[in-house]
Amino acid sequence: MSDPAFTIRRAWPDDAGAVDTVLTASYPALMPAGYPPEVMERVLPIITRSNPALLGAGTYYLAEAADGTPVGCGGWSFDWPGEPTRAPQPGLAHVRHFATHPGWLRRGVGRALLDRCVADAAAAGASRMLCYASLVAEEFYASAGFVATGRTSMEFPPGNRFDSIVMVLELPPTAG
Repeated sequence: MSDPAFTIRRAWPDDAGAVDTVLTASYPALMPAGYPPEVMERVLPIITRSNPALLGAGTYYLAEAADGTPVGCGGWSFDWPGEPTRAPQPGLAHVRHFATHPGWLRRGVGRALLDRCVADAAAAGASRMLCYASLVAEEFYASAGFVATGRTSMEFPPGNRFDSIVMVLELPPTAG
């Protein structure tokens, strides 16, 4: 169920601190349920920082409580996550860097962010969305219609591996 006590807006580069606040609250609290401590120790310093390219793309969003406190973040892009030289695939959008503050779980924040991304990606010409879901987020994405198609291991420099579940959502054709 959606909580009227939050709003979603487009995030910009000057929102890096707010995004980092959500990432540093969420990932250390939620991800250890799916990953060994040594993996968390290596990747948390990397994944809890906002991505300047995403913040500058106009396709990344911030959820804020009524008092302006950041409570969730996430976005999408046509660019492949972690593969800046790989050419985009026509019609394929990617879910990017999602997190919900632990105090705001199960209040509709993540789903509202994801719904916004799906709608905006479809309006921009996407016919499918691909997600590299963390091992603790598969159920969340499945509840939104994403289907698991396999597993992958993302590499974060320098040589840190992070297992993910590859999930796909077929988007309905847009009118127009």
